Amino acid sequence: MSEPVIFEKLSHLLKERIMFLDGAMGTVIQQFKLKEPDFRGERYAEHSHDLQGNNDILSITRPDVIQEIHERYLAAGSDFIETNTFSGTCIAQADYDLDKDPKDVYDINFESAKLARMAADKYTELTPNKPRFVCGAIGPTNKTLSVSPSVENPAFRNTTFLEVVSAYEAQVRALCDGRVDILLVETIFDTLNAKAALYAIDKFFDDNPSYERKPVFVSGTIVDNSGRTLSGQTTEAFWTSVSHAKPFAVGLNCALGAKDMKQYVERLSRCCDCFILVYPNAGLPNAMGGYDEKPADMARDLASFGKDQLVNIVGGCCGTTPDHIEAIINELKVQNA
Repeated sequence: MSEPVIFEKLSHLLKERIMFLDGAMGTVIQQFKLKEPDFRGERYAEHSHDLQGNNDILSITRPDVIQEIHERYLAAGSDFIETNTFSGTCIAQADYDLDKDPKDVYDINFESAKLARMAADKYTELTPNKPRFVCGAIGPTNKTLSVSPSVENPAFRNTTFLEVVSAYEAQVRALCDGRVDILLVETIFDTLNAKAALYAIDKFFDDNPSYERKPVFVSGTIVDNSGRTLSGQTTEAFWTSVSHAKPFAVGLNCALGAKDMKQYVERLSRCCDCFILVYPNAGLPNAMGGYDEKPADMARDLASFGKDQLVNIVGGCCGTTPDHIEAIINELKVQNA
C-alpha cells in the first residue's frame, strides 16, 4: 500500500527549506486574563470542579480565543500549528473530573482539531504557495510509567501501560476525526509513555483501515544539563527507544533554552535517520516561573542551528509568542534563501 500524499508533500518541502512550528499556546492564553467563567462556559456552568487552568477546555468554551491564537501564529509565518490538546487524554483530564464521560475528552480533541484546521485552511487559501499544516498535539499525560510516584514503594505505578494506550487511542481517533495532518507526540519525559502513544497510534490505524495514516513527529524533553530525560535516557538512547516506530521527524522541546539545547540536538542529528525538529523554551524560567528571553535573543541563538544544518523544523515552547516565532523565521530565512 502506498503512503498517503502528505508524506511525499512534507518530505519535498523539508528538503527545500527549514519549516516552522508555532509557539506556546499557554503563554498567549495568559495574555487574555481569562477567569473561571471563561473556562466553564455554558456547557460546564454547573461542573463540580474548578476548571480555570484547563486550557484544553477553552476549545469548547472559548473557541474565539483559541482561533485567534492560531491565526496570530499563522500570521507570524508558522507552517505548522499545534492543536490545543496537550492535556487531551482522560488521564490528564481526571484532574478536572472530566474523565468520566468519554464525550468530554473526545470533544476537547475534536473541537481543537477543527479550530486549527479552519485556521490553517484559511491561511493556505490566502497563500496557496505556502501550505499550512495541523499537528495533533499528544502530550505526555501527568503520570509516568517508568518512575514510581511513591518514594516508599519504587515498584508502585498509578497507571498501567494498557490504560495509557487506551487513553491515547481515544485521543488519536478524535484528532483524526477533526482532520489533523500530523500526530505530534511531544514533551516526552518518560519514554515508556511515548512508546504507549506510538503503539496506540499504530494500533488505531491497524484497527481502523478507513482512516488515512498520518506522519508522526516525536519530541523528547531533556530535563536539565545532565542531557537526560526524566526517565534517565540520553538523546541517543531516546532515539533507539522510539526508532522502531519510524517517526517522520524526531526532536527535542521544552525544559531548556536554545543555547543549552543545541549540544543535544547535535547528538540526536548524528544518530537518527529522519527529519529533525526543535522547539526550545524562551530561555530558562525566572524565579517567578516566567520566561524573559526576548524574541531577538532567542532568534539569534537559533540561527546557528540553521547555519550548521542541524534542523528541518524550528518552533518555540514555553514562554514563546507569535513575536518570537516571527523573529526566528526572519533570522533563519537566510538559510532558506
